[in-house]
Amino acid sequence: PHLNDAHWQSSPRLQRKWKWRGSERTDPLNALTRAWRKGHVPNFDYLLRLNAISGRSFHDPGNYPIMPWVLSNFTSPTVPDLSDERNYRDLSRPMGALYPDRLLKFQEKYTSLCAMTDTAIPPFMYGSHYSNTGGVVLYYLVRVRPFAGLHRQLQGGQFDLPDRLFRSVSQTWDICSRTSTTEVKELTPEWYSDTSFLENTHDFNLGTSAVDGATVSDTILPPWANDDPSKFVEVMRNALESDYCSTNLSSWIDLVFGFKQRGPEAEKANNVFYHLSYYDSDDLAKVDDDNLRTEIELHIADFGSCPAQLFLQPHPVKKVERKSELQLHLTNNKGQGQGHEQQQ
Repeated sequence: PHLNDAHWQSSPRLQRKWKWRGSERTDPLNALTRAWRKGHVPNFDYLLRLNAISGRSFHDPGNYPIMPWVLSNFTSPTVPDLSDERNYRDLSRPMGALYPDRLLKFQEKYTSLCAMTDTAIPPFMYGSHYSNTGGVVLYYLVRVRPFAGLHRQLQGGQFDLPDRLFRSVSQTWDICSRTSTTEVKELTPEWYSDTSFLENTHDFNLGTSAVDGATVSDTILPPWANDDPSKFVEVMRNALESDYCSTNLSSWIDLVFGFKQRGPEAEKANNVFYHLSYYDSDDLAKVDDDNLRTEIELHIADFGSCPAQLFLQPHPVKKVERKSELQLHLTNNKGQGQGHEQQQ
């Protein structure tokens, strides 16, 4: 079942914005997209700029920049072949739709909510979100200041239980993509630019696992990283800038920033989140009841929100004809400049 188009109809504000973008070649977003398509802007930088334009900021954990899981191979002993698409996540699907068995459970939930007639809450597939303060940003950045302090504030002055902390890359991938009935996390820019979030350089006491008795400290990396955070981030970044990712990244942009973010196209793409995730400042300003508005704001802060929708038509695909100078630069300058890139 699908909600009717009227329920999801885009606002006149967005329609006017898109009409202007389509006709005005001097629009900065259009110019940025054209430069990216021609290979003048790296994938990492392009995503950072889309995040900024859509209202995401490194200074706001509740609206932190979003990056995609790109690789799916975190178990092989050697570095994945970045020319082999089998080592990549399907970027045309949201995290909750990568594996059919798990997707079926989300679809069954959505169908049952569609059948309910005694509630004003629109049906949704995912009760959690791909980006929020506690479950994503503070989860990944628990080893980094000031996020470690924010994490402890959220947990009543102490770190969360050791087995609920970000402990292992491969385990987190499995949870977010396949095994969990709720988690659909995407990533943060640090995964592609900064090794510090992987290392417990401040010697925080993160506890001992109740599962295997091991002390939780540095993040457990994939075997192919050889316990080297610099190598891990380098491979992740090269995967993000690879020909495969360049060719398919527009599909992920459609889901997060584009025409599949909401409405009938989101339903078709199995990309429907709790309705408050789509609220923006304009929506909140229309809520007259102060208590209700505060309740909505707290819900958004806890469970996450979608970025502003930037594109109402399919995002154009990047032109990939040969290895770009950027790809060669990344390959020949391994491990350099990773700590400062998120400041760009």
